[in-house]
Amino acid sequence: MTAQATSIDNKTRLENQWPEPLTAKQLDQKYPGILDATVFLSAGANIIMQLALPGVGYGVAESRVTSGSVLHRPLKRSRTTFTYLAVAMMGTTEEKLAYRRAVNGAHRQVYSTDESPVQYNAFDPELQLWVASCLYWGFVDTYQKVHRPLTRAEQADFYQMARPLGTTLQVRQDMWPEDLDAFEAYWQNGIKKLHIDERVHEFLMIIADLKFLSPVSQLLFGKFNRFMTTGFLPPQVRKEMKLDWDERRQRKFEKSVRRLGKAVGLLPRPIRQAAYLLPLLDFRRRLAKGKPLI
Repeated sequence: MTAQATSIDNKTRLENQWPEPLTAKQLDQKYPGILDATVFLSAGANIIMQLALPGVGYGVAESRVTSGSVLHRPLKRSRTTFTYLAVAMMGTTEEKLAYRRAVNGAHRQVYSTDESPVQYNAFDPELQLWVASCLYWGFVDTYQKVHRPLTRAEQADFYQMARPLGTTLQVRQDMWPEDLDAFEAYWQNGIKKLHIDERVHEFLMIIADLKFLSPVSQLLFGKFNRFMTTGFLPPQVRKEMKLDWDERRQRKFEKSVRRLGKAVGLLPRPIRQAAYLLPLLDFRRRLAKGKPLI
C-alpha cells in the first residue's frame, strides 16, 4: 500500500500557492447565505453523490479508519468535513498545506485489498476530483434551491473560487475543468459513471435515515432527513437509491427549503455560518498549539 500511495502522490504535481481567499464576511456579502447552516439540509445528498462513484463508495464503506467514520464517530466526521471546507475556501496557503498533511495521514490507510470488488486508493486524484466536484455542486445547488438562482457570471466566478476544494489535496490545477462549460460536461459524464450496488446502498441508507445516531434522534429527524436528502438528489441518483418521489413531494420540498432559508437568514451572520466558523477556529487553535488536526 505505501508504495502504491507514494507512486500516485509522486505523479501528482501539487500546488503550494493559492489566491488570497475571501473571509466568511466577504463571502456572505458576495453570495448572501452561501455558508449558512442550511447546508445541513443537503449534506446527506452530497455524501450520496460522492459515494455513488464506486471507487469512492467502497473506499468509505471498507475504510479501516474507524476514528473518522460517520457510523462510528459522526461528530468527529462532521467536524473534519466542515474543517476541510472552511480551510479550502477561507484558509491561508500555510493552513491548506497543514491540513493537507493531516488528511494525507488518514488517507494513507484507505486503499483496496485483493478482496475488494472495486480498486481504489484515497490518493487517487481522479477520485478526489469527483469528491471536490460534488462539494462545489453542493454549494451552488443548495444555494439556488434555498435562496435564489445565480446568474451565469456568478456561477462562473464562484466556480473559480472553489478550485481549492480539490487542489488543497491531490487534484492538480490543470485537472480542475477549465471553466463552467467544461465542468458541466465533466459533471454529466461523471453522473453516467455512478453506480450504487447493494453493499454501498445499504451503507448510504444508514446515512439517509440517520441510523448512525441515537434512536431518539432517528425518531425525531430520520424521516425529515430522508425527505431532504431525496429532494436534493438529481433524478438519476434518486433512482439508483430506489427512493420514491413525485410532483407533490417536489412542491412540498421546494416550499420547505425556501421557508427554512428565510428563517435561517434572520439570524446574525456568525450564527448562520457557525458550521464553518467554529471548525475553522478550532483548527487554528489546534494548529497554533501543535495538536492533531483531525
